[in-house]
Amino acid sequence: MTKEDRDRAQARLDKQTRAAQDARSGKADRDSASKAVLDNMAKLKALRLAREAAEPPRPAAAPKKAAAKSKKSSGEKAPALTDWLASQQSGGRRT
Repeated sequence: MTKEDRDRAQARLDKQTRAAQDARSGKADRDSASKAVLDNMAKLKALRLAREAAEPPRPAAAPKKAAAKSKKSSGEKAPALTDWLASQQSGGRRT
């Protein structure tokens, strides 16, 4: 094995070692960032719950009225298609 071959092999080994170290440190960075996010979320949730506990209870909102019922649900039948088309034409529509 020549000196040039040994240098190339050493360079390849150094490159692989650096890549492995970068991968480990990158994972550590990601882990610490995700832990910081989770800690912040837990802190904000605790603050929100404390604020809600300190507020006086809000009165319960009255249930919203249902939208106007359609003709079908009230028991009336929809006009026949021919009657509807005739009313549309007499109203000035051409389709």
